[in-house]
Order: sequence, then structure tokens, then C-alpha cells
Amino acid sequence: MKIKIKKVHPQAIVPKYHSDGAAGFDLSACESCVVRAGASQLINTGLAMAIEKGYELQIRPRSGLALKHSISVLNTPGTIDSDYRGEIGVILINHSQIDFDICVGDRIAQGVVSQVFQAQFEECDSLDSTERGTSGFGSTGSK
Repeated sequence: MKIKIKKVHPQAIVPKYHSDGAAGFDLSACESCVVRAGASQLINTGLAMAIEKGYELQIRPRSGLALKHSISVLNTPGTIDSDYRGEIGVILINHSQIDFDICVGDRIAQGVVSQVFQAQFEECDSLDSTERGTSGFGSTGSK
């Protein structure tokens, strides 16, 4: 699959996969900023993409940022729909008690291309029963 990419900011970095087995490619910041402790912020990538119909681009956290700095993507995974052509932004959240500096070119998230299936919805008066039924929110146990 080929994805057309347009730089909408001169400092944008075209992503690439860093290994043959990588599912995700890094997305980089095109601006410098600070994500304050306990706060979230939209970070621009300076990129717009044309994703093929039937696919989406998922925006996911980078494990190193999460482990070392408690930085994550707030709406994980973020979704870039196939019909969106605007600039891709990443909503980062700083779960730490220390402000986090982002510089132009820092890798802030990863993108994963995934196939999409659209469901057909059918309204009904009742649903088939299951052993679990309506039990949720931890009802299957913790171990």
C-alpha cells in the first residue's frame, strides 16, 4: 500500500519504518512546545495523508515515552479516517509531575495502518442471551 503524504509545514518529517518487522512508523513534532505536568496538548506533525478507503491510520503512544517520561496519547488509539485530508495532530498527555519539553523532530507517537470494517446496524427488541449477560466492568475477575 502506498500512502500519499503532503508536508503542510516545512519542518515536517516524512515517517518511515525503523525495522522490517515494525507495525508502526514514528510521527514527529513539527513544533517545539512544553506539555505541562498533568496536562494534555495537541502537537502538530505538519503532515497530511491520503489513506485508502477501507483503512484507517491509528495514532498510538511510543512505549519509550510512556515508560521513561509517562507521556502517552490521550485518545489512544486516535483514528485518522480515510476521508480526512487535514493536518495530523497528536494529543499527548503528561501523566508525570514534571513538565516535558518537545523539540522539532522529536518522535512523539506511532502510526499503524489498519483495515476498517463498517457494520450494518439493525434495531431489535431483544438480544440473544449469553452466560455473561449484562455483567461488566471487572465482572470476569482480576486474575
